[in-house]
Amino acid sequence: EVRLVESGGGLVQPGGSLRLSCAASGFTFSDFAMSWVRQAPGKGLEWVSTINPYLTAAYYADSVRGRFTISRDNAKNTLYLQLNSLKTEDTAMYYCKRDSGNYRGQGTQVTVSS
Repeated sequence: EVRLVESGGGLVQPGGSLRLSCAASGFTFSDFAMSWVRQAPGKGLEWVSTINPYLTAAYYADSVRGRFTISRDNAKNTLYLQLNSLKTEDTAMYYCKRDSGNYRGQGTQVTVSS
């Protein structure tokens, strides 16, 4: 059974930082591209970032490029998202997802507020 469990969210002031983690199990993690997506209150799902299985390429939405960094540790079956210079508009539920198949975790809430 594919399982994705996000953690690391919280309340942070504008300009602050957080590091999100996603623990994966039930499949060969190193075989799949992985992504982060987010959903702000009252809005649809927004793609944030994708990393390929070999750690050789990462892609970002324009809204987060230069502030967020995606990474993965294939030995630990874990996906990460470093969020820096956070803005109020980054407030959302953040989900990790496997790019093949409709698999997504339960999410971790990020709230940016002063």
